[in-house]
Amino acid sequence: MKMNTGDEGKLRIGVIGVGHMGTYHVNVIRQISSVELAGVYDANTAHAAATAARYETNSYPSVDELFSNADAVIVAVPTEYHHQVSLAALSRGLHVLVEKPMTRTVEEARELVAEAAKRSLILQVGHVERFNGAVQELRRIITKPRLIEAHRLGPNTGRIRDVGVVLDLMIHDIDIVLNLVDRSPKRVSASGVKVLGAHEDVASVVIDFDGCIASITASRITQEKLRTLSISEDNAYFLLNYTTQEMEIHRQASSESKVSVREGIHYRQESTIERVFIHRDNQLKLEIEHFIACIRGECKPLVNVENDVRTLEITRDILAQMGTGA
Repeated sequence: MKMNTGDEGKLRIGVIGVGHMGTYHVNVIRQISSVELAGVYDANTAHAAATAARYETNSYPSVDELFSNADAVIVAVPTEYHHQVSLAALSRGLHVLVEKPMTRTVEEARELVAEAAKRSLILQVGHVERFNGAVQELRRIITKPRLIEAHRLGPNTGRIRDVGVVLDLMIHDIDIVLNLVDRSPKRVSASGVKVLGAHEDVASVVIDFDGCIASITASRITQEKLRTLSISEDNAYFLLNYTTQEMEIHRQASSESKVSVREGIHYRQESTIERVFIHRDNQLKLEIEHFIACIRGECKPLVNVENDVRTLEITRDILAQMGTGA
């Protein structure tokens, strides 16, 4: 395993691809004092140079030169290049955080996992929603989900063009659902609609876990932005708002005895409502800090990378059913 160090022995992290998401990564790394931003690379060299100047770092003319000056890299290039760039970095002994979706195919994903394991390197996938405080709280309190409903809807931004709404948005909820239920699906059914281009812009998926049903809807043509997750258990109902990171818990009341409010008026208390307010933090920063901690051996990955392969397998099955392929 390669472990060079930069100034003051700091871990050096480079960013490959400084488009919309890559620039966010650069900005966050600059805020973490315990690491050094090694530099950036982008196929658009002029844009890479401008980004490097703005964040006072180096712009490299090739990924190989960036590899030579880094201990770890964040891969934020278009999805079709995830496998190629990530494999090259792992082969050079660098730890890798690759944006979701991990790769275009399951076979490519498995190759990355094998290479990382062979070299004892950290390979992490950028499912930033895992670091939403409300999602982490849900993982602690959910015991036996029966029905899960996820909605991730919003207007078209034109930001992502190389994949459809399943790999762009829905994959977040598929990842969360799979890790909440933590067992293999019995059946997956899906449908999608193309509206703006070659890929699906609306998708609806039902996953049967034999004892739990998950219904997931995603759209990038809906004018109102909506990000919610609701979970029904035998005696409780959880409603999470991803955007505000707020959660409501509806629990069955311990008593259903009638209570007199005033003469002639009665009511039955059937449930209680708890409102949970989670401290809002920068999810991307938490994700990168977790990546750094895993590299340093201070903690284990929040989700085993094998689970990322499983998530990709489910999304490929969904796309195959829709007939969109990507």
